[in-house]
Amino acid sequence: MASKRVRFTFEPDLIKQPVIYLMGHRFQVVTNIRMADVDNSVGWVVLELEGEATEIERSIQWAQEQGVRVDSALGDVVEG
Repeated sequence: MASKRVRFTFEPDLIKQPVIYLMGHRFQVVTNIRMADVDNSVGWVVLELEGEATEIERSIQWAQEQGVRVDSALGDVVEG
């Protein structure tokens, strides 16, 4: 198992899309929301992703392909 904290920033057209839900199911990663702020113009969330390291990276790449800006939040992948 590995974990990684990331910050997702959503454009207005993605705010109401179930990106985090789909990512968790598609890549078998746990998506724990640590902080979030959403309004009609922008939304961001700090997630702690848990699962296989390769699936975490694949899920992040997929989110970026959907138009989500992904930044590191407090460190990198930690094997455990």
